[in-house]
Amino acid sequence: MNKIKYLIISIFVVLFIFSCVKNSQSSSNMVGERTMKANEKYKELLGRDFAVSKEDEDLQNIFNNFVYGEVYNHGNLEPKLRELITLVSLTASQGNSMIAEHVEAALNVGANAIEIKEALYQCAPYVGFPRVFAALEEANKVFKNKNIKLPLQSQSTVSEETRFDRGLEIQTNTFGRGILDAYINAPANQKHIREYLSSMCFGDFYTREGLDMKTRELLTFIMIISLGGQESQATGHATGNLSVGNSKDTLIEAVTQCIPYIGYPRTLNAIAIINRIN
Repeated sequence: MNKIKYLIISIFVVLFIFSCVKNSQSSSNMVGERTMKANEKYKELLGRDFAVSKEDEDLQNIFNNFVYGEVYNHGNLEPKLRELITLVSLTASQGNSMIAEHVEAALNVGANAIEIKEALYQCAPYVGFPRVFAALEEANKVFKNKNIKLPLQSQSTVSEETRFDRGLEIQTNTFGRGILDAYINAPANQKHIREYLSSMCFGDFYTREGLDMKTRELLTFIMIISLGGQESQATGHATGNLSVGNSKDTLIEAVTQCIPYIGYPRTLNAIAIINRIN
């Protein structure tokens, strides 16, 4: 009787151990698959393995698996656009330590130096010149290492005489005739701000070659939501994106690409803005 009892207990123990091992292997396989996808994507973008420092190995592994194992494999944004989105988001959020790596990745997936520079230049009216110059310092190091001759050819298309009119034209075409009313009705002590906006933001930057209007306006929306707390401006540029031909789905995919760099509060605020626009 004791032998039978012992045999039954032994069988249950063996089955329990087998079940634990199987579940552990299954969980390990799931984690391993995500890590494998992450490493493959990173190598595809940069031609090398992801480097993990021993000081913060857990956090770096979480970052690597999430960014390259999940975010980069979600949706259908073309690789070049993903990298330009990432670069402007990093510039807005002062992620300068990651700029060089993503400039290199952008070059590897088909972006040229002019497109990368124009994406960074486009940030200036929205995030301020200091952040852009800091990002360009990192970008220029990569260009020099890649033997890309600097300075690049100027992409400017306006003169001192035409920048205001061209800028105002782009504003009204993108955001509607209400821009003219806002300009005309601006208080006297604020009219210069309206003039600067048309001449500098839209005249000096939106008229440049190197990026098309759809890309510039998409990147602008990303800069603004990466700053956070700019709901009125973000709403205006979300609507502007629809005006120039970008869809809500494209906006959501672009925001998704930024989650690792801007966090969930700013991400969810951006999604709420997109969902409200018509």
